[in-house]
Amino acid sequence: MTKAFTPGASEPMVNGFDTSRIDELPPRTRGQVEARDRLLGPGYRLFYEDPVEIVRGAGTLLFDADGNDYLDVYNNVASVGHCHPFVVDAIHRQLSTLNTNTRYIQQSILTYSEQFLATMPAEIGHVMFTCTGSEANDLAMRVARYHTGNQGVIVTAGAYHGLTSDVSAFSPSLGVGVPLGPHVRTISAPDRLRHGGNDAVIATMQREIRAAIADLERHGFGVAAFIADMIFSSDGIYADPAGFLQPVIEEVHNAGGLFIADEVQPGFGRTGRNWWGFQRHDLVPDIVTTGKPMGNGIPIAAAAFRPELLVEFGRNIRYFNTFGGNSVSIAAAQAVLDVITGDELMANADRVGRYIQAEIDSMAGRYEQVAEVRGAGLFVGVDIVTDRESATPDGDAALRVVNHMRRRRVLISASGPRGSVLKVRPPLPFSMADADRLLENLAVVLAEELH
Repeated sequence: MTKAFTPGASEPMVNGFDTSRIDELPPRTRGQVEARDRLLGPGYRLFYEDPVEIVRGAGTLLFDADGNDYLDVYNNVASVGHCHPFVVDAIHRQLSTLNTNTRYIQQSILTYSEQFLATMPAEIGHVMFTCTGSEANDLAMRVARYHTGNQGVIVTAGAYHGLTSDVSAFSPSLGVGVPLGPHVRTISAPDRLRHGGNDAVIATMQREIRAAIADLERHGFGVAAFIADMIFSSDGIYADPAGFLQPVIEEVHNAGGLFIADEVQPGFGRTGRNWWGFQRHDLVPDIVTTGKPMGNGIPIAAAAFRPELLVEFGRNIRYFNTFGGNSVSIAAAQAVLDVITGDELMANADRVGRYIQAEIDSMAGRYEQVAEVRGAGLFVGVDIVTDRESATPDGDAALRVVNHMRRRRVLISASGPRGSVLKVRPPLPFSMADADRLLENLAVVLAEELH
């Protein structure tokens, strides 16, 4: 039976520092926050009620100015670990040799592109490089519109796809301050807890995608693309049921639109077993976008395409990105790919992720406010609610847990409706010992924060 709460119906709680509390901070921290406000302006945000000053990183740990270590259970940017020596060395060697753009012939970008595309289905044959995931999604949508001749975009109700002007217009998780474009329609996330099971998820999404397509066509936009994060990170982290997207994609293709798989967060082995989140669902996207973890902190991202999509676009549209695919960023990306493969990090993500999810699930039975533990590999969500019967998201309780964990020097975050889903997303080398540190602290925090 469908629960009463409607996902995406309200503004999310924010894991961040409230600047009205600045006088409560220690003198050094207060001075730094004041300098940030003066120099960077109000658009920037800090994580946590008590901001953390980070001066060094190594592997799965971050260190503050006093030498205290923090277990990083959130940062997928440093996907193979902070300051990985192999990646650092590759960047240093390339920066000491050459750094230029893609207008020159360079073997490194060809070698990397061949290996990168080899992780994809055979139907995906071209890759274009950008600096950020936002840029990659911007480019993907530009190609989709050019190829289809349509403008309409369909996303899930809590999606986040980036910060460019165009992409933010189809990123509803940014809130009411960033309104959706008139050409954008939303459908529900695959929330089996609130929809009432796997079959209900599939039926609901299929019904809503048909309605979204019909409405876009009625308003003259047509359908350019359905774009989805392949673990629905901002919606609340949904990995199952496997295959639930098949009927959605069929409806989009029948309407002349494309399917864009946003792999910025779940990609590069994070979900375990597979390189890409879409592979868990036996899908072949038309376009795949990647970003954050690709260069382990060095800005590089990409959009990969079915070659037929770029024939007319490449002939008629001049696309160039000065820093996209530059020599140093490619060296970083190559090193990341080598480390993921050489250190068997996908297998590690699967093994350690299963352990974390099982142990949290075991804890959850003791708490009325933990409704569900879900995810894949090293991407786990813990759904915090007011009570299991109503399954009403409780963002206040989730943020209490997040901030209490921070005080114990374990860094996690939250996502989903009202910020009510604990977001566990550590670097890929996260070990069993790291997992035990996470779990030991979480057990204490849940006992103190939840009833």
